[in-house]
Amino acid sequence: IMIVVVVLIWPMIHELFEPGGVDRVTSDIRNAGPWGFLILLAIQFLQIVVAFIPGEVVQVAAGMIYGPWVGALIIWLGCIISSSFIFVLVHKLGAPFVQAMVPEKYMGKFRDWETSDKFNVIVFIVALCAKLGAPTATPQIAVGSSILFLIPGLPKDVFTYITPLTHMSMKNFVLISNFARIPGIVLSTYAAAGLVSGNIVESVIIFAVTAAVAIVALVVYGRV
Repeated sequence: IMIVVVVLIWPMIHELFEPGGVDRVTSDIRNAGPWGFLILLAIQFLQIVVAFIPGEVVQVAAGMIYGPWVGALIIWLGCIISSSFIFVLVHKLGAPFVQAMVPEKYMGKFRDWETSDKFNVIVFIVALCAKLGAPTATPQIAVGSSILFLIPGLPKDVFTYITPLTHMSMKNFVLISNFARIPGIVLSTYAAAGLVSGNIVESVIIFAVTAAVAIVALVVYGRV
C-alpha cells in the first residue's frame, strides 16, 4: 500500500521541495476537484508514516486550499489514520522494528518515562507542543517546545513509533495524541487561510502568538 501511495504522489512530493513548489502543488490539488481531498490526505499520511515531509507545509497547504476548518479536518483525519496505522504496524513487527531506527540509549530514556505515573500526560504534552511548535518560523523553538527533545537527536515523529511499545492501549494513544494535535492544526490552517484571503495582519498575529507559546514552552519544558 505504501509503495502505491508513494508512486502515485511522488511527483507532487518532489515538487514541494522545488522553488515555488508549494504554490504549484496547492494549485494542482485545488484543480483536482474531489480527488484533491484524497491527495492531501495521502500526503498527510505519508508525512507522518515516513516523516520526511515537513508537516508545516502540508498543514499550510490544507488551509490555503480548503479553508481553516475543512483543511484542519483533513489534516486531523490524516493524523488519526496514520497514528492508528503505525500503532498496528509496530504491534505486528515488534520491538526490533523500532529499535532498528532508535538507538538503545534513547529507548532506555523512554522506558524511564513509561514507568512514570504521568505517562499519559507526557504523551499529551509531547503531541501538543510538537504541533504548537509547527507553525513557528524558528526551527530551534519548534524543537525546544517539545518535551520529546529532552532526548537529543530524536525526531518528534519517532515518538509515534515508540509509544506502541509501551503499556498504553491503541484507543488511549489515538485519542490522547490526536486530541492534543487539534490546537496546532487549527492555528496552522487558520493562519494559512488568512494569508490567501488577504487577512495578513491576522495571520501574522496568529503566528506570533503561537511563537510566544512555543518560547514559553521552551523556557519551562525542563521543569515539566
